[in-house]
Amino acid sequence: MNGLVIVLISIVALGAGYLFYGRWLARKWGLDEKAKTPAYQFEDGEDYVPSSKFTVFSHQFSSIAGAGPVTGPILASVFGWVPVLLWLIIGGLFFGAVQDFGSLYASVKNEGKSMGMIIEKYIGKAGRKLFMLFCWLFTLLVIAAFTDMVAGTFVGKGLEDSSVAYANSAAASISMLFILVAVVFGLIQKKVGKMNEIVKAIVAIALLVVMFAIGMHLPIYQTKSAWIYIIMIYLFLASVMPMWLLMQPRDYMTTFMLLGMIIGAVVGVLFAHPTMKLNAYNGFNVGGSSLFPTLFVTIACGAVSGFHSLVSSGTSSKTVSNEKDMPMIGYGAMIVESLLGVVALVVVGAVAVNGTKPDGTPFAIFSAGVAGFLEKMGVPVQLATVFMTMCVSALALTSLDSVARIGRMSFQELFLGDTTDTAKMTPAQKVLTNKYFATVVTLFFGYLLTLGGYNNVWPLFGSANQLLAALVLIALSVFLKTTGRTGWTLYVPMFVMLAVTFTALVQKTIALVANISAGQATFLVDGLQLIVAILLMVLGVLVAFSCFRKLSEIHSKQDAAE
Repeated sequence: MNGLVIVLISIVALGAGYLFYGRWLARKWGLDEKAKTPAYQFEDGEDYVPSSKFTVFSHQFSSIAGAGPVTGPILASVFGWVPVLLWLIIGGLFFGAVQDFGSLYASVKNEGKSMGMIIEKYIGKAGRKLFMLFCWLFTLLVIAAFTDMVAGTFVGKGLEDSSVAYANSAAASISMLFILVAVVFGLIQKKVGKMNEIVKAIVAIALLVVMFAIGMHLPIYQTKSAWIYIIMIYLFLASVMPMWLLMQPRDYMTTFMLLGMIIGAVVGVLFAHPTMKLNAYNGFNVGGSSLFPTLFVTIACGAVSGFHSLVSSGTSSKTVSNEKDMPMIGYGAMIVESLLGVVALVVVGAVAVNGTKPDGTPFAIFSAGVAGFLEKMGVPVQLATVFMTMCVSALALTSLDSVARIGRMSFQELFLGDTTDTAKMTPAQKVLTNKYFATVVTLFFGYLLTLGGYNNVWPLFGSANQLLAALVLIALSVFLKTTGRTGWTLYVPMFVMLAVTFTALVQKTIALVANISAGQATFLVDGLQLIVAILLMVLGVLVAFSCFRKLSEIHSKQDAAE
């Protein structure tokens, strides 16, 4: 099939889903345009910062649209393009967007609290503790997988192919400039005050062009190990600095670049009319992996991702200025991400070899594919390659800084008692809830898992990510049922994801045990992953049990009242 037809069908389906299903959910749940949002109630200049709709959308989109919507569909394309496309559209509309919007909605309606604190309010303290520990373990996997990906993308030193080395090193240089310019952009906005949205967008785009031009002429060549350390330093800064100073301005500028990448890819598809060289369906079992559950845990971002709920309730909810903005931010950002997943599928389909994806990392396949489209439109191949390499690395970096901050916050909340007043805390609590200590501990364990490489971490990350989504959907069902809102739309997604994730985690655990038994394992690569996998399953069962018990109690009380 022609790739253009697939993209057009996807745009129509996703757009219709947003206009009809997304708005229907908003009407059912209820939005109060006159309500004072948490951003105004608790404005502190750090986390609670009232922001424009597009600013919050840009943070939400750039944070959730990490490496996942590019990596997942390309890896899962071994099963054929039809199952991948169906899961991206169905999962995006009825699973992922519902979870993202629901998490944002629940948080804004509960003083901008994270999902863990919402679980404490509606389910109990034990549920909150278990959930926060689960979230923290999950953030370690994200840090490990995405740090390894980004560091690998930046490597230029020691590569034999000089063109690839240059593209990677130039992208690295632009990324480092990005951090410095984001701080400057944040200070400018703080100094000027509320900037006109058009002027703000023009300034952001101009800064992107300048950074790109400088980075193209001043590439930075480093080894992968060096880049891992540099990225860890950046993640520390992003975790502790005020939102308005680094993350928000960086995410705002990144959104223009990522939208430019999507538009460029779509226009490239329009121009090139690539034929899908992937097989439509390669069978239920491919290369020793079965379509269920592998397809569903491989494609997380783009379909449904538990990580998104942490962004919705951890950072975005604290910056929403008006409740009427929530459908676009929560539901809309997920729809755009699903479209990115479809574009990634079409790209790999255009460069497929013998009906399956070519060799190479998903980043390399995607970058080379879109660069090829742009080259056909007259864009110099070197420029196109650097731009695409920069875009895919930015995808992962924007998720990395968000997840590092969320990991820090999850660790802090794990040890919070009944008060946030440090004067009433024990000495141990003061240390454990200190944001600098929490950040260092989180990044340290994330670094240890990085040593295993993203190929080893990704299956475990995917399973944990989808299990987190299932737990969040259960918790949201309790919240909606307790507050008298429509919650049945979440039941099918949560049961499906529970079945998928526990199957995948059991399979991963068996594989790790077999590897260890055969004497082919190391503690840092397999042993640590086995510990995390077992903890995730145990915590998942406990959190799910707590949520289902509460949901059953609510149903029983309502039945008795009727």
